Amino acid sequence: MTQINYSKSSKYTDLDTIYAQCSGPGGLKLSDFIARKMGIWNGARLLDIGCNRGIQACFLAKEYGISVFGIDPWDDRMDGRPMVEHARANAHEWGVENLVLTQKIGVPETHLASESFDFASSTTALEMVRGISGEKGYIECLQEIHRILRPDGVFALGEPMHLDVPLPEDLEPYVSQPEFPWKECFRTVDSTVADVKRAGFEIIESGYAPDAWDWWMEFAKHDPFCKKDPDNDPKTLAVDNGRWTSFGYIIAKK
Repeated sequence: MTQINYSKSSKYTDLDTIYAQCSGPGGLKLSDFIARKMGIWNGARLLDIGCNRGIQACFLAKEYGISVFGIDPWDDRMDGRPMVEHARANAHEWGVENLVLTQKIGVPETHLASESFDFASSTTALEMVRGISGEKGYIECLQEIHRILRPDGVFALGEPMHLDVPLPEDLEPYVSQPEFPWKECFRTVDSTVADVKRAGFEIIESGYAPDAWDWWMEFAKHDPFCKKDPDNDPKTLAVDNGRWTSFGYIIAKK
């Protein structure tokens, strides 16, 4: 297995805090992985689509020296405050208020100017758009990201995806949960690559993250909602045992 360099994220060891501030598996390791794949350079401008509480944006700003504009239209499930308010507070705590700016908007209607960013990334966000709006809505989001990027700008997509295998029968009831059913939200890497190409991107690299299952196990152990309801996602992952659920990434260029 390929050895992944997590030198920038490995210093952040409080996984309970990290997963309380992130959405889905991977945490800051995912951000580190994606940043290296994108080839982020100091001083670049990055659009973070679905920034959640903004801790990953803060990490990228602090550790990679970039300015991040984070967008997220949702309110927090824990306290009802807008995600971007949490992101503002995190930016202050991380000392990157001058590098991280957030706004309560989402794709595909960002109202941002065309060709405004060097990089764009979206992690554990757009798969939920697919679950709500279907493939058409998913493609529209990707097309909006393409519009906002500068020529030769790089887009990184990292999201829960399933392996290219049939859905195990015993797992089917667990991935058909009423809210954001995994079987409706998740696709294979190849299927997602096809969507990214349809939106106008050129694919640089794609695959399943080598540490995908480890990220999922961290999520099951440290995510506050998993700890509160072990019979939900943690049970699904236990039944799955790595047979179907994974995590994919795509690096693409405008």
